[in-house]
Amino acid sequence: MNDRLPAPSDSPTALAAALRSTGYLADDGLATATFLAMRMNRPLFCEGEPGTGKTALAQALAEITGAELIRLQCHDGIDASQALYDWDFPRQLLHLRALETAAGADKLDVDAVESSLYDKKFLLQRPILRALQTTPSVLLIDEVDRADDEFEAFLLEVLTEYAVTIPEVGEVRATTPPLVVLTSNRTREVHDALKRRCLYLWLDHPDLQREIEILHSRLPGIPERLAAQVAGAVRALRQADLLKPPGVAETIDWARALQLVGARHLDVDSAAATLGAVLKYREDADRVRKQLDTLLAS
Repeated sequence: MNDRLPAPSDSPTALAAALRSTGYLADDGLATATFLAMRMNRPLFCEGEPGTGKTALAQALAEITGAELIRLQCHDGIDASQALYDWDFPRQLLHLRALETAAGADKLDVDAVESSLYDKKFLLQRPILRALQTTPSVLLIDEVDRADDEFEAFLLEVLTEYAVTIPEVGEVRATTPPLVVLTSNRTREVHDALKRRCLYLWLDHPDLQREIEILHSRLPGIPERLAAQVAGAVRALRQADLLKPPGVAETIDWARALQLVGARHLDVDSAAATLGAVLKYREDADRVRKQLDTLLAS
């Protein structure tokens, strides 16, 4: 009789169960897409509104697989050197001065010195290079929509070969490719070429019942009434015309804040006192405070 527990890569159901053990509740579509990405060794491109659990998925995958989570945060103007590697110039300079002191500047073998300066001990690994050399690892390329076209082209090349070439060192190729999760908040469209390299997953905000389940999973012991009221209020906030609608992380923060102030249920006073846990813009908070009675009654 085989008593082995199903591994996360055995089936979408096993993966969903493993994710649930971390507090991440995955529906069938998410579990299947993630399972296929793991088995097909393809990057998973997660797109959706902020706060829908894209980054949390990568964190949960690292936890259940025992892999190191390596995060590359994209931003406007990011380039390949910030993602791959750099040389530790201060240490190289100290090394050069030490050689000059030991041998004298006029006695140095230029070729030998140059070779020693570009030794791997002076190489500063940035996230992608570190992920290629770390087994197992989960590489999170976060908010790729904030990068430019040139950086997308670079990512496409790296994610196709799982290898990079460093002129002074040579090719670095992953022995075991990392599990790659790319996220996008869809502030702009990411090029089709990069999407075609990946499996695609759209993440939406959870429905009411799933969000209540998430609260119970992340905050064991939360009163049923409070969990339902918080999830319902956040759902109403997402339908309002806010500058930044709250995500699941804000739902959890709000429920935790309410528990910390001793609230057993959500009322106008407790909601107003803890609103900073769920809304991050003054304009949103001011507007909602004026409508708390209506919000909580809905």
